[in-house]
Amino acid sequence: MNDPHALPADLADCTATQLLSLYRSGHASPVDATRAVLARIERLNPSLNAFCLVAGDDALESARASERRWTAGQPCGPLDGVPVSIKDLILTKGWPTRRGSRTVDPLQAWEVDAPASARLREAGAVLLGKTTTPEFGCKGETNSPLTGISRNPWDPSRTPGGSSGGAAAAVAAGMGPIGVGTDGAGSVRIPASFCGNFGLKPSFGRVPAYPLSPFGTVSHLGPHTMCVGDAALAMNVLKRPDPRDWTSLPLDMSDYLATLEHGIRGLRVAWSPTLGYARNVHPEVAEACERAVRKLVDLGADVEATDPGFDDPLEITTGLWFVGAWTVWNTLTPAQQAVADPDFAAEAQLGSAYSALEVQQLTLRRGALGSHMRQFMQGVDLLITPTVAVPAFEARPAGQGAMSPEALLGWTPFSYPFNLTQQPACTIPCGLTRDGLPIGLQIVGPMFGDALVLRAARAYERACPIPRPALRA
Repeated sequence: MNDPHALPADLADCTATQLLSLYRSGHASPVDATRAVLARIERLNPSLNAFCLVAGDDALESARASERRWTAGQPCGPLDGVPVSIKDLILTKGWPTRRGSRTVDPLQAWEVDAPASARLREAGAVLLGKTTTPEFGCKGETNSPLTGISRNPWDPSRTPGGSSGGAAAAVAAGMGPIGVGTDGAGSVRIPASFCGNFGLKPSFGRVPAYPLSPFGTVSHLGPHTMCVGDAALAMNVLKRPDPRDWTSLPLDMSDYLATLEHGIRGLRVAWSPTLGYARNVHPEVAEACERAVRKLVDLGADVEATDPGFDDPLEITTGLWFVGAWTVWNTLTPAQQAVADPDFAAEAQLGSAYSALEVQQLTLRRGALGSHMRQFMQGVDLLITPTVAVPAFEARPAGQGAMSPEALLGWTPFSYPFNLTQQPACTIPCGLTRDGLPIGLQIVGPMFGDALVLRAARAYERACPIPRPALRA
């Protein structure tokens, strides 16, 4: 599509913002859009394996109710009639949440909506189903013994990334314009980068969670979208408070759409192509991100090449992560452990080696990093890096490689630091490799600067619209 303002011929290719405009004008209905998305899912999900549960009847029932509200001129919320998917780590009333694991019994009562699911229902969203995740969200690719291998819409031989790989693949393929994912070390940003979406990891606590992640206060919830405006729209809904999350932030009444078009002229931007320690950045990733930064300069940003001045915190991230895996492992029976993903089992075994003292030392080192970055961000408005050091790699089954800190996260050195620091960070597509694979640019903001991150991403998107893959069944 050459004209960024032209409406797609297929409603499944519309953004949420476009769908809402069509509903408002009467040129399309939520039922039309939902049927188009369900048809896209039926056509592409067998090859991409992005959904582990499709609730077509439920979705159409919700769409009909939404259509009645729109016909009466009384939409119930800002996402009324918009098809949305939910990652299978997030509780959704009436549907099993299996967490990508054969250890979870689907035949139990599923009577609770997590805060994100509840807020989406209140806003009128049409919930489509659950998207795939590796077991307990344990890695940066999406495969598991339960659901098999999920694949990338740009090249199905490649991984969509993880752990929100199903959400990213679904949005990229037009199987719903918004997907809700989680991000504990890059799990929204990695797959959004690999699949060519916009993905946002908000400030920690901005989107309430329940139950809280067993991996602790590195885990965030955030949207995958076709465009930046849809993420702002989704965040206005998802950031509403929920008393079940004692770590959540106070009520934020601001409208993230209000400042979206304010541009970046005069903003102080630190450009760090390696964060001072990433030595194996793919040359095409580096080149694309350099071009994107030059575009930010053209748009009026005051950009300076500088590193934030910390050492690679891989050891901190993986140490705390492996201890979290060991914690979950000890809730499983021997029979459940026997059917677990071998990658998750290997993480748990690595976690078993940490003493209480070592965990506390890792926590203190994390605190020092967080303090350092709070101080660094006093001198700049935004920090820019590549999102992932490499393009999407080959999709593969679970348990195909030895587990180590480097194997788990060494190829994504730009994502996990900002889970430790809890800052908002997004990824926006900034080009394609010669093989036609998406490349992502990461924009990191100061703590609580979520609206600023969205504003900067929107400025770049206006200049460089997000491309879509050529889809094939």
